[in-house]
Amino acid sequence: MPLPLTRRDVMKAVAATTMTAASYRRVAGANSRIGVALIGVGRRGREVGAGLLGDSRAEPVAICDIYDVQRNRAVAALKIADSVKQLVAHEEALALAGVDAVVIAAPDHLHATLATAALAARKHVYLEKPTIHKWQERTQLAAALERSGTILQCGMQQRSGAHYWRAKREIFQTGRLGKVLYARSVWHNFAWQRREIPPGPKPAGLDWDRFLGPAPHLPYEAVRYDSWRYFPEYGAGLLADILTHWVDVAQWMLDDAAPQSAVAQGGIYVLKDERRNPDTTSALIEYRDWNLSFESSVLSIRNDRPSVLFEGTEGLLDLSRDGYTFTPRSGASETVNSTENLEGAHTRNFLDAITGVNKPNAGFEAGISATRPVQMALKAYQTRRRIMAGEIDSVEDTGVN
Repeated sequence: MPLPLTRRDVMKAVAATTMTAASYRRVAGANSRIGVALIGVGRRGREVGAGLLGDSRAEPVAICDIYDVQRNRAVAALKIADSVKQLVAHEEALALAGVDAVVIAAPDHLHATLATAALAARKHVYLEKPTIHKWQERTQLAAALERSGTILQCGMQQRSGAHYWRAKREIFQTGRLGKVLYARSVWHNFAWQRREIPPGPKPAGLDWDRFLGPAPHLPYEAVRYDSWRYFPEYGAGLLADILTHWVDVAQWMLDDAAPQSAVAQGGIYVLKDERRNPDTTSALIEYRDWNLSFESSVLSIRNDRPSVLFEGTEGLLDLSRDGYTFTPRSGASETVNSTENLEGAHTRNFLDAITGVNKPNAGFEAGISATRPVQMALKAYQTRRRIMAGEIDSVEDTGVN
């Protein structure tokens, strides 16, 4: 039975990344090209891949996906040269001598499997969020990172946004909000999570067994592949896909990654299709002296500004991906706008970390810290009761499949 991850485990894993940066500089030099394999090149994989390959230091070596249609889309969208290998098996990509780093943007249930294999092959890893799908996976990932001596960057791209750093420095570190009591987070309207997927035979170019990986091996269904976020076997829907981002922002800004309890509600209120994850959900995460509320629906609720709203005794801060507005208790509001490409900024930081310029902005500790409240909220949703922080550490499996 895996043991709960301790802070000592986390810090040992983080320390391993520091040693890697120095060794990389000795072997390759800070200006060397970094060979990259993209593993999982669906919609999200192409977005992150575009950010990474927009940096001249990154050299594509392999495109890896279980479905030939996705590989072809990635080749066209990213303007991949014919010399770049197109592969089905991630083992083949990891065995290529020219691959220094990988981007993993596969479905959530494959994250730990693929990242552990990449770290075992001594590759630097950019791992899409959520860092893990099941809470007990954190121990194997921590051990793999410690043994690898390589970089792990988790896909919470807000951590590399210049205006997020500015808000941290100019608003939070100076105490302009006073005492923050609430962080209200909201994000709706996800078209890719409310599609109608017609049934059909398995495409010849799709490796269904590789898609299933560690999940229960079931006969092929088109909806399970094309809308895997509908099913808890492969993803945890809105709580993992969206809450992960916003709870990470709140914990980072408030220097508090120790949730005390969680409650969650929701259900399939409108979309009576084959989905098993809710189409609409709410959660409340309690910290020592502040609360985070979360609301999200895949439905087309008008939501002009998905954001985290921090409510303090001296003012409000509405912080989103396109900037922020600070409204003090007295005086004029201040608005900072941003058009920064966060994928580009975050993958640039990943390359900086590999070459020893900086540490990763969203390393292993940040990834696991953002996952803990999500796992608590998931268990609260499943059991319809309040979940205390220690409960998810007390058993091997939280029940999230």
